[in-house]
Amino acid sequence: MSPWTSAVGAPQLARLLASQHTRDGVAAEAAASLPAGRRIPAYRSLADGIRLLILEGRVPVAARLPAERELAAAFAVSRTTVAAAYEALRGEGFLESRRGAGSWTAMPAGSPLPTRGLDPLPPEAAASVIDLGCAALPAPEPWLTRAMRGALDELPPYAHTHGDYPAGLPALRQALADRYTARGIPTMPEQIMVTTGAMGAVAATCRLMVRPGERVAVESPSYANILQLMREAGARLVPVAMADRLEGWDIPSWRQVLSAAAPRLAYVVADFHNPTGALAPEEQRRRLVEAARSAGTVLIADETMAELLLDGEVALPRPVCAFDPAGSTVITVGSASKSFWAGLRIGWVRAAPDVIRSLVAARAYADLGTPVIEQLAVAWLLNTGGWEEAIEVRRALARDNRDALVDALRRHLPDWEFTVPHGGLTLWARTGGLSGSRIAEAGARLGVRVPSGPRFGVDGAFEGYVRLPFTVGGAVAEKAATRLAAAADLVATGATLEAESPRTYVA
Repeated sequence: MSPWTSAVGAPQLARLLASQHTRDGVAAEAAASLPAGRRIPAYRSLADGIRLLILEGRVPVAARLPAERELAAAFAVSRTTVAAAYEALRGEGFLESRRGAGSWTAMPAGSPLPTRGLDPLPPEAAASVIDLGCAALPAPEPWLTRAMRGALDELPPYAHTHGDYPAGLPALRQALADRYTARGIPTMPEQIMVTTGAMGAVAATCRLMVRPGERVAVESPSYANILQLMREAGARLVPVAMADRLEGWDIPSWRQVLSAAAPRLAYVVADFHNPTGALAPEEQRRRLVEAARSAGTVLIADETMAELLLDGEVALPRPVCAFDPAGSTVITVGSASKSFWAGLRIGWVRAAPDVIRSLVAARAYADLGTPVIEQLAVAWLLNTGGWEEAIEVRRALARDNRDALVDALRRHLPDWEFTVPHGGLTLWARTGGLSGSRIAEAGARLGVRVPSGPRFGVDGAFEGYVRLPFTVGGAVAEKAATRLAAAADLVATGATLEAESPRTYVA
Protein backbone atom coordinates (compact mmCIF):
# COMPACT_ATOMS: atom_id res chain seq x y z
CA MET A 1 0.00 0.00 0.00
CA SER A 2 1.34 3.43 -0.94
CA PRO A 3 2.44 5.77 1.89
CA TRP A 4 0.27 8.55 0.45
CA THR A 5 -3.50 8.65 0.01
CA SER A 6 -3.88 11.54 -2.45
CA ALA A 7 -1.73 13.77 -4.64
CA VAL A 8 -1.39 17.49 -5.23
CA GLY A 9 -0.37 18.54 -8.72
CA ALA A 10 1.94 21.45 -9.42
CA PRO A 11 -0.82 23.70 -10.87
CA GLN A 12 -3.04 23.00 -7.86
CA LEU A 13 -0.25 23.73 -5.39
CA ALA A 14 0.55 26.96 -7.24
CA ARG A 15 -3.13 27.98 -7.04
CA LEU A 16 -3.28 27.26 -3.31
CA LEU A 17 -0.13 29.23 -2.61
CA ALA A 18 -1.42 32.14 -4.71
CA SER A 19 -4.72 32.20 -2.80
CA GLN A 20 -2.77 32.09 0.45
CA HIS A 21 -0.87 35.24 -0.52
CA THR A 22 -4.10 36.91 -1.57
CA ARG A 23 -5.74 36.12 1.77
CA ASP A 24 -2.65 37.14 3.74
CA GLY A 25 -1.89 40.11 1.51
CA VAL A 26 -0.76 42.39 4.33
CA ALA A 27 1.96 39.94 5.39
CA ALA A 28 3.02 39.49 1.77
CA GLU A 29 3.30 43.24 1.23
CA ALA A 30 5.30 43.60 4.45
CA ALA A 31 7.74 40.90 3.34
CA ALA A 32 8.15 42.52 -0.07
CA SER A 33 8.95 45.88 1.55
CA LEU A 34 11.99 44.51 3.42
CA PRO A 35 15.41 45.67 2.24
CA ALA A 36 16.92 43.38 -0.38
CA GLY A 37 19.49 42.04 2.01
CA ARG A 38 16.81 40.98 4.50
CA ARG A 39 14.29 39.36 2.16
CA ILE A 40 13.30 35.78 2.80
CA PRO A 41 15.14 33.35 0.51
CA ALA A 42 12.96 31.88 -2.23
CA TYR A 43 13.30 28.32 -0.91
CA ARG A 44 12.30 29.44 2.61
CA SER A 45 9.27 31.31 1.31
CA LEU A 46 8.17 28.21 -0.64
CA ALA A 47 8.71 25.93 2.36
CA ASP A 48 6.83 28.28 4.69
CA GLY A 49 3.93 28.50 2.27
CA ILE A 50 3.61 24.72 1.96
CA ARG A 51 3.96 24.26 5.72
CA LEU A 52 1.11 26.74 6.35
CA LEU A 53 -1.09 24.95 3.81
CA ILE A 54 -0.51 21.69 5.69
CA LEU A 55 -1.19 23.22 9.10
CA GLU A 56 -4.44 24.78 7.88
CA GLY A 57 -5.57 21.56 6.23
CA ARG A 58 -5.65 23.06 2.73
CA VAL A 59 -3.11 20.44 1.65
CA PRO A 60 -3.91 17.17 3.44
CA VAL A 61 -1.39 15.11 5.36
CA ALA A 62 -0.25 12.04 3.37
CA ALA A 63 -0.70 13.92 0.07
CA ARG A 64 1.97 13.31 -2.53
CA LEU A 65 3.66 16.54 -3.65
CA PRO A 66 4.87 17.19 -7.21
CA ALA A 67 8.35 16.07 -8.23
CA GLU A 68 11.03 18.73 -7.80
CA ARG A 69 11.46 19.27 -11.55
CA GLU A 70 7.69 19.60 -12.11
CA LEU A 71 7.23 22.09 -9.29
CA ALA A 72 10.25 24.12 -10.39
CA ALA A 73 8.75 24.47 -13.87
CA ALA A 74 5.36 25.53 -12.47
CA PHE A 75 6.94 28.24 -10.29
CA ALA A 76 9.61 29.28 -12.79
CA VAL A 77 12.34 28.75 -10.20
CA SER A 78 15.40 26.55 -10.18
CA ARG A 79 15.16 22.92 -9.19
CA THR A 80 17.72 23.73 -6.49
CA THR A 81 15.21 26.11 -4.88
CA VAL A 82 12.52 23.42 -4.76
CA ALA A 83 14.99 20.81 -3.49
CA ALA A 84 16.05 23.16 -0.69
CA ALA A 85 12.42 23.85 0.23
CA TYR A 86 11.66 20.12 0.36
CA GLU A 87 14.73 19.50 2.47
CA ALA A 88 13.68 22.22 4.91
CA LEU A 89 10.21 20.67 5.20
CA ARG A 90 11.73 17.23 5.78
CA GLY A 91 13.92 18.66 8.52
CA GLU A 92 10.86 20.18 10.23
CA GLY A 93 8.84 16.95 9.96
CA PHE A 94 6.30 18.24 7.41
CA LEU A 95 7.56 16.08 4.53
CA GLU A 96 8.61 12.47 4.13
CA SER A 97 10.26 10.90 1.11
CA ARG A 98 11.12 7.46 -0.16
CA ARG A 99 12.92 6.44 -3.31
CA GLY A 100 10.37 5.29 -5.86
CA ALA A 101 7.40 6.64 -3.88
CA GLY A 102 8.16 10.37 -4.06
CA SER A 103 7.56 12.91 -1.28
CA TRP A 104 4.39 13.32 0.73
CA THR A 105 3.17 15.67 3.43
CA ALA A 106 3.34 14.77 7.12
CA MET A 107 2.95 16.20 10.61
CA PRO A 108 5.97 16.45 12.91
CA ALA A 109 6.42 13.69 15.46
CA GLY A 110 4.70 14.55 18.72
CA SER A 111 1.97 16.68 17.10
CA PRO A 112 -1.40 16.15 18.78
CA LEU A 113 -3.58 13.89 16.64
CA PRO A 114 -7.36 13.68 16.87
CA THR A 115 -8.29 10.59 18.84
CA ARG A 116 -11.95 11.02 19.63
CA GLY A 117 -15.05 12.97 18.81
CA LEU A 118 -17.05 15.41 20.89
CA ASP A 119 -18.60 14.33 24.18
CA PRO A 120 -21.71 16.09 25.53
CA LEU A 121 -21.16 18.14 28.67
CA PRO A 122 -22.93 16.61 31.69
CA PRO A 123 -26.05 18.69 32.46
CA GLU A 124 -24.93 19.18 36.05
CA ALA A 125 -21.94 21.20 34.82
CA ALA A 126 -24.12 23.78 33.05
CA ALA A 127 -24.24 26.06 36.10
CA SER A 128 -20.51 26.79 35.96
CA VAL A 129 -19.48 26.14 32.34
CA ILE A 130 -20.73 27.70 29.10
CA ASP A 131 -20.86 24.77 26.71
CA LEU A 132 -19.78 25.63 23.17
CA GLY A 133 -18.83 22.05 22.48
CA CYS A 134 -22.21 20.69 21.39
CA ALA A 135 -23.87 22.20 18.29
CA ALA A 136 -27.46 21.52 19.36
CA LEU A 137 -30.24 23.66 20.78
CA PRO A 138 -32.78 22.96 23.55
CA ALA A 139 -36.13 21.46 22.56
CA PRO A 140 -38.61 23.85 20.96
CA GLU A 141 -41.73 24.18 23.03
CA PRO A 142 -44.67 23.76 22.98
CA TRP A 143 -44.08 21.66 19.86
CA LEU A 144 -42.17 18.87 21.59
CA THR A 145 -44.89 18.38 24.19
CA ARG A 146 -47.61 18.50 21.53
CA ALA A 147 -45.73 15.97 19.40
CA MET A 148 -45.32 13.55 22.29
CA ARG A 149 -49.00 13.82 23.18
CA GLY A 150 -49.90 13.20 19.56
CA ALA A 151 -47.57 10.19 19.53
CA LEU A 152 -49.25 8.72 22.61
CA ASP A 153 -52.64 9.09 20.93
CA GLU A 154 -51.33 7.09 17.94
CA LEU A 155 -49.52 4.46 20.03
CA PRO A 156 -52.21 1.86 20.91
CA PRO A 157 -52.21 -0.05 17.57
CA TYR A 158 -48.41 -0.31 17.67
CA ALA A 159 -48.43 -1.48 21.28
CA HIS A 160 -50.13 -4.68 20.13
CA THR A 161 -47.11 -5.56 17.96
CA HIS A 162 -43.57 -6.66 18.87
CA GLY A 163 -42.40 -3.04 18.38
CA ASP A 164 -39.42 -3.77 16.12
CA TYR A 165 -39.57 -1.96 12.79
CA PRO A 166 -36.12 -2.30 11.19
CA ALA A 167 -37.02 -0.05 8.25
CA GLY A 168 -38.96 2.39 10.42
CA LEU A 169 -42.65 2.97 11.01
CA PRO A 170 -44.59 3.03 7.72
CA ALA A 171 -46.24 6.33 8.73
CA LEU A 172 -42.89 8.07 9.22
CA ARG A 173 -41.34 6.57 6.08
CA GLN A 174 -44.29 7.88 4.09
CA ALA A 175 -44.08 11.34 5.68
CA LEU A 176 -40.36 11.60 4.94
CA ALA A 177 -40.83 10.37 1.37
CA ASP A 178 -43.57 12.97 0.87
CA ARG A 179 -41.25 15.68 2.16
CA TYR A 180 -38.52 14.79 -0.36
CA THR A 181 -41.13 14.68 -3.13
CA ALA A 182 -42.32 18.16 -2.14
CA ARG A 183 -38.71 19.36 -2.48
CA GLY A 184 -38.68 18.17 -6.08
CA ILE A 185 -37.08 14.76 -5.42
CA PRO A 186 -39.67 12.06 -6.18
CA THR A 187 -39.32 9.50 -3.40
CA MET A 188 -41.14 6.32 -2.37
CA PRO A 189 -41.36 5.02 1.22
CA GLU A 190 -39.27 2.06 0.02
CA GLN A 191 -36.37 4.51 -0.38
CA ILE A 192 -36.42 5.49 3.31
CA MET A 193 -34.99 3.77 6.39
CA VAL A 194 -35.46 5.38 9.80
CA THR A 195 -32.38 5.23 12.02
CA THR A 196 -31.26 6.18 15.52
CA GLY A 197 -30.00 9.64 14.61
CA ALA A 198 -27.79 10.65 11.69
CA MET A 199 -24.88 8.88 13.36
CA GLY A 200 -26.85 5.64 13.18
CA ALA A 201 -27.50 6.28 9.49
CA VAL A 202 -23.82 6.83 8.66
CA ALA A 203 -22.75 3.90 10.84
CA ALA A 204 -25.19 1.56 9.07
CA THR A 205 -23.95 2.70 5.67
CA CYS A 206 -20.31 2.23 6.65
CA ARG A 207 -20.99 -1.25 8.03
CA LEU A 208 -22.63 -2.20 4.76
CA MET A 209 -20.16 -0.69 2.33
CA VAL A 210 -16.72 -0.30 3.88
CA ARG A 211 -14.30 -3.06 4.83
CA PRO A 212 -11.39 -2.35 7.22
CA GLY A 213 -8.57 -0.64 5.36
CA GLU A 214 -10.74 0.70 2.54
CA ARG A 215 -10.47 4.38 1.69
CA VAL A 216 -13.19 6.89 2.52
CA ALA A 217 -12.83 10.48 1.30
CA VAL A 218 -13.91 13.18 3.74
CA GLU A 219 -13.97 16.94 3.73
CA SER A 220 -11.13 18.60 5.60
CA PRO A 221 -12.22 19.78 8.12
CA SER A 222 -15.26 17.57 8.80
CA TYR A 223 -17.61 16.62 11.62
CA ALA A 224 -15.50 15.20 14.45
CA ASN A 225 -17.86 12.42 15.55
CA ILE A 226 -18.27 11.07 12.02
CA LEU A 227 -14.49 11.02 11.56
CA GLN A 228 -14.12 9.05 14.78
CA LEU A 229 -16.92 6.67 13.79
CA MET A 230 -15.14 5.93 10.51
CA ARG A 231 -11.77 5.49 12.20
CA GLU A 232 -13.27 2.91 14.54
CA ALA A 233 -14.83 1.16 11.54
CA GLY A 234 -11.30 0.70 10.18
CA ALA A 235 -11.68 3.09 7.25
CA ARG A 236 -8.59 4.75 5.81
CA LEU A 237 -9.62 8.40 5.70
CA VAL A 238 -8.55 10.55 2.75
CA PRO A 239 -9.02 14.27 3.52
CA VAL A 240 -10.02 16.74 0.80
CA ALA A 241 -9.59 20.43 1.60
CA MET A 242 -12.60 22.75 1.58
CA ALA A 243 -12.56 25.87 -0.57
CA ASP A 244 -11.60 29.08 1.18
CA ARG A 245 -14.07 31.64 2.62
CA LEU A 246 -17.13 29.38 2.75
CA GLU A 247 -17.10 28.88 -1.02
CA GLY A 248 -18.02 25.21 -0.67
CA TRP A 249 -15.95 22.41 -2.14
CA ASP A 250 -12.67 22.55 -4.04
CA ILE A 251 -13.89 20.52 -7.01
CA PRO A 252 -10.45 20.13 -8.71
CA SER A 253 -9.15 18.62 -5.45
CA TRP A 254 -12.14 16.29 -5.26
CA ARG A 255 -11.66 15.13 -8.84
CA GLN A 256 -7.99 14.47 -8.20
CA VAL A 257 -8.65 12.47 -5.00
CA LEU A 258 -11.52 10.47 -6.48
CA SER A 259 -9.36 9.58 -9.48
CA ALA A 260 -6.13 8.82 -7.62
CA ALA A 261 -7.41 7.23 -4.39
CA ALA A 262 -10.59 5.58 -5.75
CA PRO A 263 -12.34 5.70 -2.34
CA ARG A 264 -15.26 3.34 -1.76
CA LEU A 265 -17.26 6.08 -0.02
CA ALA A 266 -17.11 9.84 0.38
CA TYR A 267 -18.82 11.76 3.20
CA VAL A 268 -19.87 15.36 2.55
CA VAL A 269 -22.02 18.05 4.17
CA ALA A 270 -23.30 20.30 1.39
CA ASP A 271 -25.70 22.40 3.47
CA PHE A 272 -24.10 24.61 6.15
CA HIS A 273 -21.13 22.35 6.59
CA ASN A 274 -20.07 21.31 10.07
CA PRO A 275 -17.75 22.91 11.24
CA THR A 276 -17.22 25.72 8.67
CA GLY A 277 -20.83 26.63 7.85
CA ALA A 278 -20.12 26.55 4.09
CA LEU A 279 -22.99 26.13 1.63
CA ALA A 280 -21.98 24.26 -1.54
CA PRO A 281 -23.40 25.96 -4.67
CA GLU A 282 -25.65 23.96 -6.97
CA GLU A 283 -23.07 23.68 -9.75
CA GLN A 284 -20.53 22.20 -7.33
CA ARG A 285 -23.09 19.60 -6.29
CA ARG A 286 -23.67 18.56 -9.88
CA ARG A 287 -19.95 18.35 -10.63
CA LEU A 288 -19.15 16.36 -7.48
CA VAL A 289 -21.88 13.81 -8.23
CA GLU A 290 -20.55 13.45 -11.78
CA ALA A 291 -16.98 12.97 -10.52
CA ALA A 292 -18.09 10.41 -7.91
CA ARG A 293 -20.12 8.48 -10.48
CA SER A 294 -17.12 8.36 -12.83
CA ALA A 295 -14.86 7.11 -10.04
CA GLY A 296 -17.33 4.50 -8.75
CA THR A 297 -17.52 6.26 -5.38
CA VAL A 298 -20.73 6.39 -3.35
CA LEU A 299 -21.44 9.79 -1.79
CA ILE A 300 -22.99 10.05 1.67
CA ALA A 301 -24.66 13.48 1.64
CA ASP A 302 -25.39 14.64 5.20
CA GLU A 303 -28.39 17.00 5.30
CA THR A 304 -28.71 17.42 9.05
CA MET A 305 -28.21 21.20 8.84
CA ALA A 306 -30.18 21.74 5.61
CA GLU A 307 -33.30 23.24 7.22
CA LEU A 308 -31.38 25.88 9.17
CA LEU A 309 -31.22 28.62 6.54
CA LEU A 310 -30.88 31.80 8.60
CA ASP A 311 -30.66 34.53 5.95
CA GLY A 312 -33.78 34.84 3.82
CA GLU A 313 -32.02 36.48 0.87
CA VAL A 314 -29.99 33.32 0.24
CA ALA A 315 -31.47 30.67 -2.05
CA LEU A 316 -30.97 27.08 -0.90
CA PRO A 317 -29.58 24.89 -3.72
CA ARG A 318 -31.26 21.63 -4.72
CA PRO A 319 -30.26 18.59 -2.64
CA VAL A 320 -27.23 16.59 -3.75
CA CYS A 321 -29.46 13.62 -4.59
CA ALA A 322 -31.26 15.77 -7.17
CA PHE A 323 -28.25 15.26 -9.44
CA ASP A 324 -28.42 11.47 -9.12
CA PRO A 325 -31.81 10.54 -10.58
CA ALA A 326 -30.82 6.89 -11.00
CA GLY A 327 -29.98 6.67 -7.28
CA SER A 328 -26.72 4.78 -7.85
CA THR A 329 -24.28 7.37 -6.47
CA VAL A 330 -25.84 9.38 -3.62
CA ILE A 331 -27.05 8.16 -0.22
CA THR A 332 -28.73 10.96 1.71
CA VAL A 333 -28.69 11.16 5.50
CA GLY A 334 -31.08 13.36 7.44
CA SER A 335 -31.98 13.96 11.07
CA ALA A 336 -34.34 15.76 13.43
CA SER A 337 -31.46 16.49 15.82
CA LYS A 338 -30.27 19.89 14.58
CA SER A 339 -33.49 21.23 13.12
CA PHE A 340 -35.78 20.08 15.96
CA TRP A 341 -34.22 18.36 18.99
CA ALA A 342 -31.33 15.93 19.43
CA GLY A 343 -33.14 14.20 22.29
CA LEU A 344 -35.53 12.49 19.85
CA ARG A 345 -32.61 10.58 18.25
CA ILE A 346 -34.47 10.24 14.94
CA GLY A 347 -32.49 10.07 11.70
CA TRP A 348 -33.04 8.55 8.30
CA VAL A 349 -31.43 7.33 5.09
CA ARG A 350 -32.75 8.04 1.61
CA ALA A 351 -31.28 5.73 -1.03
CA ALA A 352 -32.18 3.37 -3.86
CA PRO A 353 -34.64 0.63 -2.76
CA ASP A 354 -32.03 -2.13 -3.11
CA VAL A 355 -29.63 -0.22 -0.83
CA ILE A 356 -32.41 0.27 1.73
CA ARG A 357 -33.22 -3.45 1.65
CA SER A 358 -29.57 -4.28 2.30
CA LEU A 359 -29.37 -1.78 5.16
CA VAL A 360 -32.54 -3.15 6.72
CA ALA A 361 -31.32 -6.75 6.43
CA ALA A 362 -28.01 -5.85 8.10
CA ARG A 363 -29.83 -4.09 10.94
CA ALA A 364 -30.78 -7.42 12.50
CA TYR A 365 -27.19 -7.56 13.79
CA ALA A 366 -27.17 -3.99 15.06
CA ASP A 367 -30.05 -2.30 16.91
CA LEU A 368 -33.15 -3.88 15.26
CA GLY A 369 -34.98 -0.57 15.06
CA THR A 370 -35.66 2.93 16.35
CA PRO A 371 -37.97 3.71 19.32
CA VAL A 372 -41.62 3.80 18.27
CA ILE A 373 -42.89 6.77 20.31
CA GLU A 374 -40.19 9.10 19.01
CA GLN A 375 -40.94 8.04 15.42
CA LEU A 376 -44.64 8.72 15.99
CA ALA A 377 -43.75 12.16 17.39
CA VAL A 378 -41.76 13.13 14.28
CA ALA A 379 -44.50 11.75 12.02
CA TRP A 380 -47.05 13.86 13.93
CA LEU A 381 -44.93 16.97 13.43
CA LEU A 382 -44.49 16.36 9.71
CA ASN A 383 -48.16 15.56 9.10
CA THR A 384 -49.72 18.40 11.12
CA GLY A 385 -47.56 21.37 10.13
CA GLY A 386 -45.93 21.45 13.56
CA TRP A 387 -42.52 20.76 11.99
CA GLU A 388 -42.58 23.93 9.90
CA GLU A 389 -43.80 26.04 12.81
CA ALA A 390 -41.04 24.71 15.07
CA ILE A 391 -38.39 25.18 12.38
CA GLU A 392 -39.28 28.86 11.99
CA VAL A 393 -38.85 29.39 15.73
CA ARG A 394 -35.62 27.39 15.64
CA ARG A 395 -34.24 29.54 12.79
CA ALA A 396 -35.07 32.76 14.61
CA LEU A 397 -33.30 31.55 17.76
CA ALA A 398 -30.21 30.38 15.86
CA ARG A 399 -30.09 33.67 13.92
CA ASP A 400 -30.24 35.76 17.10
CA ASN A 401 -27.59 33.57 18.73
CA ARG A 402 -25.33 33.81 15.70
CA ASP A 403 -25.56 37.57 15.53
CA ALA A 404 -24.92 37.96 19.27
CA LEU A 405 -21.90 35.66 19.16
CA VAL A 406 -20.42 37.35 16.08
CA ASP A 407 -20.83 40.80 17.65
CA ALA A 408 -19.22 39.68 20.91
CA LEU A 409 -16.29 37.99 19.14
CA ARG A 410 -15.58 41.05 17.01
CA ARG A 411 -15.41 43.22 20.11
CA HIS A 412 -13.46 40.93 22.44
CA LEU A 413 -11.33 39.01 19.92
CA PRO A 414 -10.70 41.36 16.99
CA ASP A 415 -7.69 39.31 15.82
CA TRP A 416 -9.80 36.22 15.21
CA GLU A 417 -10.86 35.68 11.59
CA PHE A 418 -14.07 34.07 10.39
CA THR A 419 -16.69 34.31 7.68
CA VAL A 420 -20.25 34.51 8.96
CA PRO A 421 -22.27 31.58 7.53
CA HIS A 422 -25.78 32.02 6.16
CA GLY A 423 -27.12 29.05 8.09
CA GLY A 424 -26.42 26.03 10.21
CA LEU A 425 -25.22 26.13 13.79
CA THR A 426 -21.44 26.54 13.62
CA LEU A 427 -18.77 29.16 13.02
CA TRP A 428 -15.17 28.25 12.17
CA ALA A 429 -12.73 30.77 13.67
CA ARG A 430 -9.03 31.27 12.98
CA THR A 431 -7.47 32.16 16.32
CA GLY A 432 -4.98 34.84 15.38
CA GLY A 433 -1.98 32.52 15.22
CA LEU A 434 -2.60 30.97 18.63
CA SER A 435 -3.02 27.27 19.36
CA GLY A 436 -6.67 26.26 19.31
CA SER A 437 -5.88 23.27 21.52
CA ARG A 438 -4.31 25.49 24.17
CA ILE A 439 -7.19 27.96 24.00
CA ALA A 440 -9.61 25.07 24.52
CA GLU A 441 -7.60 23.84 27.50
CA ALA A 442 -7.42 27.30 29.08
CA GLY A 443 -11.06 28.00 28.29
CA ALA A 444 -12.19 24.86 30.11
CA ARG A 445 -10.57 26.21 33.27
CA LEU A 446 -12.12 29.65 32.76
CA GLY A 447 -15.65 28.35 32.40
CA VAL A 448 -16.13 28.02 28.64
CA ARG A 449 -15.92 24.75 26.72
CA VAL A 450 -14.90 24.93 23.06
CA PRO A 451 -13.54 22.24 20.70
CA SER A 452 -10.20 22.92 19.02
CA GLY A 453 -9.57 22.65 15.29
CA PRO A 454 -7.59 19.37 15.23
CA ARG A 455 -10.70 17.45 16.35
CA PHE A 456 -12.20 18.20 12.95
CA GLY A 457 -9.22 17.03 10.93
CA VAL A 458 -7.89 13.63 9.98
CA ASP A 459 -4.27 14.26 10.72
CA GLY A 460 -3.60 16.97 13.30
CA ALA A 461 -4.13 19.98 11.04
CA PHE A 462 -6.23 23.07 11.97
CA GLU A 463 -4.31 23.77 15.16
CA GLY A 464 -5.00 27.47 14.65
CA TYR A 465 -8.81 27.09 14.70
CA VAL A 466 -11.75 26.53 17.03
CA ARG A 467 -15.40 25.74 16.28
CA LEU A 468 -18.05 27.94 17.88
CA PRO A 469 -21.74 26.92 17.72
CA PHE A 470 -24.74 29.27 17.84
CA THR A 471 -26.15 27.66 20.96
CA VAL A 472 -26.04 30.66 23.30
CA GLY A 473 -27.09 34.26 22.85
CA GLY A 474 -27.50 37.56 24.64
CA ALA A 475 -25.57 37.96 27.87
CA VAL A 476 -24.34 34.36 27.75
CA ALA A 477 -22.72 34.91 24.33
CA GLU A 478 -21.06 38.00 25.77
CA LYS A 479 -19.70 36.00 28.73
CA ALA A 480 -18.49 33.26 26.41
CA ALA A 481 -16.53 35.73 24.28
CA THR A 482 -15.09 37.38 27.40
CA ARG A 483 -13.86 34.03 28.73
CA LEU A 484 -12.46 33.02 25.35
CA ALA A 485 -10.58 36.32 25.20
CA ALA A 486 -9.15 35.63 28.66
CA ALA A 487 -8.13 32.15 27.52
CA ALA A 488 -6.47 33.59 24.42
CA ASP A 489 -4.57 36.07 26.61
CA LEU A 490 -3.30 33.22 28.78
CA VAL A 491 -2.08 31.33 25.74
CA ALA A 492 -0.49 34.42 24.19
CA THR A 493 1.45 35.22 27.38
CA GLY A 494 2.39 31.61 28.08
CA ALA A 495 0.51 31.59 31.40
CA THR A 496 -1.27 28.49 32.71
CA LEU A 497 -3.98 27.64 35.20
CA GLU A 498 -3.38 24.88 37.70
CA ALA A 499 -5.48 21.77 37.13
CA GLU A 500 -6.29 21.41 40.79
CA SER A 501 -7.80 24.88 41.13
CA PRO A 502 -10.08 25.54 38.17
CA ARG A 503 -11.55 29.01 37.92
CA THR A 504 -15.31 29.06 37.58
CA TYR A 505 -17.88 31.75 37.01
CA VAL A 506 -21.41 32.17 38.26
CA ALA A 507 -24.23 34.12 36.66
